Amino acid sequence: MGSARALGRRVMPAEWSAHRATWLAWPHHASDWPGKLSSIHWVYVELVRHLSVGERVAMVFQTPADERRAMSRLIRSGVDAARVECYQFPTDRSWVRDSGGTFIHAPTQDAASEVTLIDWRFNGWAKYDNWCLDDRLPGRIATTRRLPRVVPRAQGLTRPVVLEGGAIDVNGRGAALATEQCLLDDTIQVRNPRLGRPGLERALRDYLGITTLIWLGQGIAGDDTHGHVDDVARFVGPRTVVAAVETDPSDANHDALADNLQRLRAARVEGEPLTVVSLPMPRPLWHGAQRLPASYLNFYIANAVVLVPTFNDPADRVALALLADLFPSRTVIGIHAVDLVLGLGTVHCSTLQEPAATLDQTLA
Repeated sequence: MGSARALGRRVMPAEWSAHRATWLAWPHHASDWPGKLSSIHWVYVELVRHLSVGERVAMVFQTPADERRAMSRLIRSGVDAARVECYQFPTDRSWVRDSGGTFIHAPTQDAASEVTLIDWRFNGWAKYDNWCLDDRLPGRIATTRRLPRVVPRAQGLTRPVVLEGGAIDVNGRGAALATEQCLLDDTIQVRNPRLGRPGLERALRDYLGITTLIWLGQGIAGDDTHGHVDDVARFVGPRTVVAAVETDPSDANHDALADNLQRLRAARVEGEPLTVVSLPMPRPLWHGAQRLPASYLNFYIANAVVLVPTFNDPADRVALALLADLFPSRTVIGIHAVDLVLGLGTVHCSTLQEPAATLDQTLA
């Protein structure tokens, strides 16, 4: 791919493009994981331990005390403290994929590109009340990192455009995946009233360089975001997608995932069909009467590793083997997520990539 200047537009790099760092926020909202917050901290230690091998980790802490305790655990676990950047920003929760904005490459006047942060409005997935601090997080990141910051606007909206990072997935060449359930819903969890499909597609084109948007139908059962695509389908190459499938016809996910699979097989990117790789779903996980959104698609592609949520399920090894075949130059590592998914998100929801400064720097 050429520079953002040559493309004449802003570009959101693919997740497999080189990162400067991965952002995380140390968990502190205890009610997301009833009685489990301490074990979640150790899950984050594992995330940092593996990520820091191939890139810096930018960690957001709520308080100095949180930072001291976390760094003590990280160092005891063998993490090189010099690989961890510590920031103290107030946040409501720790799902930075959705609240932290979107890092892109933007063209400059000297025919180069620069990392820019798109500061979407965050409104707690149009569901929760505790989101005001999270909504300010991208501005704080951009100020601290001295990055240009762009607040997206759209005709017909009085407020900035709402978008969470988990609602889209991109191939870095102008194609993206999204679900109608999440981005076009006008009755349950409404992100952008009156914007509509054309307005949203225009905003994604203008701010992220998306020229081909592949619309899937629904997300998975138990997903409180109302249909984030990063639980159902992901790009792993310019025209290769992995998609979740449920073989049990009695399962709540069966029909929706079958419909998504059919749409992907019919889609075209740059005039060519996609290569679609099926990834199984784990058996249903429950917390009382609540089904949890357990999915292997919530993996994260880092510089040196691919981190995959696992659920003590026979399908764990199937998912890990399939992803290992798709990422031969990276180490595919399972992250135990049975406790993490109690918070209704797992690995991808917890992480946010900041791309390397040069657009052309891509890891195969």
